[in-house]
Amino acid sequence: MPMAAASEASREELVTFLPHRLNRQPVVVRGLTADELWVCGGLSAVCGLVAGVPLAWLAHSIAMLPTLIVAGIALGVFAGGGFLRRQKRGRPDTWLYRQMQWQLALRAPSLAVHVGGRRLITRSGVWTTRRTAPHTARGSMS
Repeated sequence: MPMAAASEASREELVTFLPHRLNRQPVVVRGLTADELWVCGGLSAVCGLVAGVPLAWLAHSIAMLPTLIVAGIALGVFAGGGFLRRQKRGRPDTWLYRQMQWQLALRAPSLAVHVGGRRLITRSGVWTTRRTAPHTARGSMS
């Protein structure tokens, strides 16, 4: 009897159900998680800044700069969120980050060192098992 009580107690201590989305980041805006939103907003702000500097100079108005930065962020989050949501649909949670690592490893190996891109396999080509089909004589069907 003591053995049955011990096995019953250990069975009660086990967690039989672990939520599948427990460690997943929540979606904040337009299908973007918080990290993705920061990246999308930051890149959009830089694009707005790059477009705003020449326009502010041409218009002789410094107000063009923050206006285009805010407009760039709004457009980037709206368009980028929709684009990334379509790209991520049906893929694992880490797909976007691995895709970015892979693109950096292929296009900018010096930057890939800083984001863990060196650990990725970037070989392209045909993979073989080095096995050959058994040779059979013509006409024999056994």
